Amino acid sequence: MSDTNPEKRLVQVGRVAGSFGVRGEVRISTYTEDPMALKTYRALKREDGSPALTIASARVVKDGIVARVPEIETKEQADALRGLRLYVSREALPEPDEDEFYLTDLIGLSAVTPEGDVLGKVKAVPNFGAGDLLEIDSGDGRPTWYLPFTREAVPEVRVAEGKVIAVRPAETSEREPD
Repeated sequence: MSDTNPEKRLVQVGRVAGSFGVRGEVRISTYTEDPMALKTYRALKREDGSPALTIASARVVKDGIVARVPEIETKEQADALRGLRLYVSREALPEPDEDEFYLTDLIGLSAVTPEGDVLGKVKAVPNFGAGDLLEIDSGDGRPTWYLPFTREAVPEVRVAEGKVIAVRPAETSEREPD
């Protein structure tokens, strides 16, 4: 998602976890505060913006919801979609409270040191299992690098100003063996 226009950006809200039962219901792991929010969004999209699933009915279960969707009629169809990431457009989400933001709002912001030196731009906010990271693109052709999205490494987020204050960790180098 390189587009930094919040009105056009898609936000991942869930992932198909597989079938539930034998009648074509689908289990969806949700990434929203309220799992039933997916029912209010109804038309969920694929990462490319094309239609994915339309939730006709849903109920809360551990780690998400179980939904009936017209696109799925059998257990096998539901299982075939396991792993499908589900998105909604950013504009469909409620506006966050003051001093709150969505992680997707960080994409495209400048990463600057507390002294004002530009480190680059936030390219993505991945989570590989140990917590959120900011992927920083320096813009000078060097590979991107990751910064833990913690209070220590990112003491301030200023979405309205288009920047995050970032403390880059000290570089380390491997020592040659003796």
